[in-house]
Parts: sequence; C-alpha cells; structure tokens
Amino acid sequence: MRRRPDWPAGSAPRLLDRRWWAGGDPIATAWFNALSATFPKGEAFFIESVRACSGGAAEPLAGQIRDFIAQEANHSREHIAFNRLVRGAGYDLSRIEARIDGLMALSRERTDAANIATTMALEHFTAIFAHDLLAHPDMLAGCDPALAALWRWHAIEEIEHKAVAYDTFLHATAGWSSWQRWWVRSLMMLVVTKTFFAHRVADALDLLRQDGLRGPKTWRRLAGFLFREPGVLRRIFPAWCSYFRPGFHPWQIDDRGLIAE
Repeated sequence: MRRRPDWPAGSAPRLLDRRWWAGGDPIATAWFNALSATFPKGEAFFIESVRACSGGAAEPLAGQIRDFIAQEANHSREHIAFNRLVRGAGYDLSRIEARIDGLMALSRERTDAANIATTMALEHFTAIFAHDLLAHPDMLAGCDPALAALWRWHAIEEIEHKAVAYDTFLHATAGWSSWQRWWVRSLMMLVVTKTFFAHRVADALDLLRQDGLRGPKTWRRLAGFLFREPGVLRRIFPAWCSYFRPGFHPWQIDDRGLIAE
C-alpha cells in the first residue's frame, strides 16, 4: 500500500481555484468530477461485497483482501475531500449521489455472489481506466500538481489490487463450474457496463449544465472526449473485451511497468 498524496496545509481550497481544473477543459473536468462523486459510496460497496465473500480465505488472498480494504478506505477518504472542493467550486453533486444511493439500495436486495460479481466488473473498469490514465499522462496536463498526484496515486493502487475482487469471486464460487462462473461474470459485466456509462454520461451532462453548457454541441463535445480525442472509451475497449474471454484473469494484462514509471 502506497503513501497517499498530501493535501498541503491551508492550500486545499486553491486547488480548485479554476472551476475547470482539468487543464481548463470543462468536458474533462465534468468527466473526472462525475467519477469522483461516485467513489466514496462505490468503494464502500466494494469493501462490503469483498468482505462478505472472504470467509475461509487462506493466504495470500486473505492478506490481499486486507490490503484491498485499507486501500479502498483511503481512496474513499481522499475523494470525500476532493468532492468537497468540487462543491466549493459551485457544483451540486446531490443528483449524482442520489443515483448512487439508488444503486446501493438495490445491492442490499441481491445475493453476496451477485454483489461480488458486480464489484469484480467495476474493478475491471477502474483498472483499465487507471491503466489508460497512467499510460497517457497528458490527460492530467495543466492540472494542479497536487490534483494530478491524487489521481495518479489512486490509479496506481487500483492496478495494484485489480485482481483481488476477481480472486475473491473465485474463492466464493469454488463449487461452481467454469461455465457457470463465465456466464455470471459476463452477464454482470454487460449489466454493469450499461448502467455505468448511462449514469456517468448523465452525471457529466448534469455538471456541464451547471456550467451553462447544454444541447447538441455539448453532447458532441462529450462524445468526442470519450470516443475520438482523447477517446477514453475507445482506448479502453480492447481491455474491456478481454474480460469476456474464457480463462481471463486481470493479471493477464500485466501493467506493473506503469506503476514503476
């Protein structure tokens, strides 16, 4: 587990002295802010779902689960602080948080196996987003160094523990056939993908409307950011597809070199 970045004493409020802190780009700012708004409650869900399926786990998985929980708790705390800065810049995050609350309520009606499968799919998303962020440092060009450090630190730790939810799923479903495991994880990834992107796009558009940016031109700009240049979703698509391959494991995409850089 890595030392989290420092928020310099007394300087946190200035980190968002530009409302469009991501290099002056309202689209990139809205996308990152929308992601961050989901992290505190989302990562609490990850912790709960992994913990619920960890009974009887032996080493080294048991130790990896402990580290996963500690890392996710740190991420939640840091993004609570970041989200406070976003609100201080004048954004209302209440509608985004209400969507997350609705999803959390649904999770309480599901089985532990369904929740760990959901966490496993979302952890794949966070890992491939993290890979893309570290592989393309220009994504954070023009940001305050403290903000860039926060996002890079989070990305590094997401890569470090990217297989823990997956391995916990394998542990919890030890009695399942390989076909049953493949079917559940593939189906859940499709469900998670639809929900994740529908909500994150809605969240980003919500924040952009608060900037007075709306209508077809804004939609095209957001679509261009996601699919054309820089094309975040276009770039992660091959790694997303790999999840559906029989026998897939997160460490088949070995990106530890990015951590070293």
